[in-house]
Amino acid sequence: MSPRPRKVSDDDVFAATHRAMSRLGPGELTLAEIATEAGVTAGALVQRFGSKRDLLLSLFRQTAGSARQMMGTLRARYTSPLAALRGYATCMADLAQSPAAFLRNLAYLQIDLADPDFRACLVQQARATRAALREWVAEAVAAGELDAEATTLARTIETVVSGSLITWATYRQASAARWIQADVDAVLAPYLATRSGPVGAPARHGSDGSPAAARRRSR
Repeated sequence: MSPRPRKVSDDDVFAATHRAMSRLGPGELTLAEIATEAGVTAGALVQRFGSKRDLLLSLFRQTAGSARQMMGTLRARYTSPLAALRGYATCMADLAQSPAAFLRNLAYLQIDLADPDFRACLVQQARATRAALREWVAEAVAAGELDAEATTLARTIETVVSGSLITWATYRQASAARWIQADVDAVLAPYLATRSGPVGAPARHGSDGSPAAARRRSR
């Protein structure tokens, strides 16, 4: 008697999809690859989700819907709201663990921007992220860590992190985490209520385009 098919939850499938996406670009990703990762058959995925697009859309809708919760989890790692803002930069650097990894993520972002259904998820996630950043900035102002207008600075941080990923992929110097952190530190520095906080002097870009901190900081 053949063994009964393994039952997996949608969350199991989504986790398997994430793992497959971490090593395969959109053109390489197939239901068969996801099924192998999840330990099920491709036919089972077709019965449950329909097509690869439908599966990815279900995954992205779940991700967008839980964006607020994910930001809350990130905030809970830090006692200081200013440290949480810097932690957000480090978290986003995970998208660029290598140039190849970032190019894969950029390819998926192209789908998010081109397909209206995927873009709706992207906008929902982005709004939740910006709202959380705004809350953290306001919290840092209330705690005496920053002296800034929360909405404007939150938008600036969001924008700088996105742009910093692109410039890191262009220059490919140091790690993405150090590169992005230097750019975020440069943004935060003028708004520091005290120079004794975790953010040092503004980072600067040398003539070769690499971000260099004005002084070394222990990590």
